[in-house]
Amino acid sequence: MSAAQLGFEPDTVIQELGWDEDVDEALRAEIEKHTGSELVDGESGDVVDGVILWWREDDGDLVDALVDTLHDLVEGGAVWLLTPKVGRDGYVANADIAEAAPVAGLATTSTLNASADWAATRLSTPKR
Repeated sequence: MSAAQLGFEPDTVIQELGWDEDVDEALRAEIEKHTGSELVDGESGDVVDGVILWWREDDGDLVDALVDTLHDLVEGGAVWLLTPKVGRDGYVANADIAEAAPVAGLATTSTLNASADWAATRLSTPKR
């Protein structure tokens, strides 16, 4: 998967939440190369054009984490929820995502294979 498939554009700022040692470093590097900017963390305080959230089953409350993705996100920006694929440690069921997204004020729009171990679900804010 490429950063362009995620809809990220050059010269945009992408926030990364939920980083841990198991993330796909090649995907992270591809996003940084494509956007021309390093990924920023949740402490930056800057407005961001998109968010990637690495999430595993045991990471806590998914609704709370999804709400957190909206704090610095520009209106109309995309949130990509990256979860381990079926059979991988930390797998998150699609039903859990479908249940949590609307509670957080987001809608599930598409799902892609992000890498060998990770699936990516695009979440968007509802149209006004």
